[in-house]
Amino acid sequence: MNQSMISAAVTMGQLQYKMDTTGHNLANLNTTGYKRRDTSFADLLFQQVNNQPVAGQEAGRLTPNGIRVGSGGAIAQTSVRFEQGTIRETGRDLDVALTEKGYFFEISPTDDGDRRFTRDGAFYLSPNPAVENENLLVNRDGEYVLSSTGTPISIPAGHEDLLIRENGIVEVTMPGGAVVNAGQLQLVEVTKPQLLSALGGSNFIFSGLEELGLEEADVMAEAAGTDVFRQKALEMSNVDMGRETAEMLLAQRNYQFNARAISIGDEMMGLVNNIR
Repeated sequence: MNQSMISAAVTMGQLQYKMDTTGHNLANLNTTGYKRRDTSFADLLFQQVNNQPVAGQEAGRLTPNGIRVGSGGAIAQTSVRFEQGTIRETGRDLDVALTEKGYFFEISPTDDGDRRFTRDGAFYLSPNPAVENENLLVNRDGEYVLSSTGTPISIPAGHEDLLIRENGIVEVTMPGGAVVNAGQLQLVEVTKPQLLSALGGSNFIFSGLEELGLEEADVMAEAAGTDVFRQKALEMSNVDMGRETAEMLLAQRNYQFNARAISIGDEMMGLVNNIR
C-alpha cells in the first residue's frame, strides 16, 4: 500500500469520530443544559523527502525545499463548549434556569465521592425514605439536588405553593398560609471549565486535579446566594442545528475525498502491475 492510501485510510477513521461527535450534538439538540462538543484535528508525523540534491537548481524557490509526505490527520482534542444556551419559559414550579454562564447546580456525589455539577434545572420531587410526609428535590435521574449546606433540599408534603427566588432560596407555602424556608440551592462558579469531565447527559465532574497540582479552590468557588436563578424556565442546549449540519456535511465531503484518494491509488497500482 502506498503512502497516499495510508494517509487517506488513517484520516477516514478519524473523520468518523468527528461525525460521531456531531451526531451526538444533534441528538441532544433538545436536551436541557446540554453543552455541545467540538473536535479539532492535528497532523500526524510526516517524512521530509529531499528529492533535489542539487542546491543550485533551487534558486528562486519560494516554498520549502523537498516534499513533506504526511501520515494523515487525527483528532487532537474533543472539547466541551460552555456558552450560554437559550432560556425557555415552561411555567413549571420545579424548573429552574441559570441565567449566566459559569455557574452550576450541585447534585449528590458519585460513588467515589467526586462532586457532580449540572446546568440542567429540570427538578422533581421524590419521597424521602427516611422521613414521612417529606419529599426530596431530585433531578431527572433521581439524584439529590444539594443545598448550600451540602444536604439534599427537602420539601414538606402537601404544600400549596413553591417559590424559588433569584438567589436560590426555596420557600414553600403550606395550607393555612404558613411559609417554610426549605433551604437554598447550592451554586458553584467554575473558573476553569476546560478541566471539567463529562459524565454523560448534562453532568460534569473535576477529575485529575491532583495530577495537575490543583485543588478545588483553584478551579471553582462557592457562589450560593448569587442572583442567577430563574424559576419556571429551563436553559436549553447550546447546540446550533445549522452549524452542526454544516460541520457534518463538511466531514462527509472530506471523508468522500479521502475515499476517492484510496480509489485513485488503487487504480494507479493496477496500471503499474499491468505494464508489460
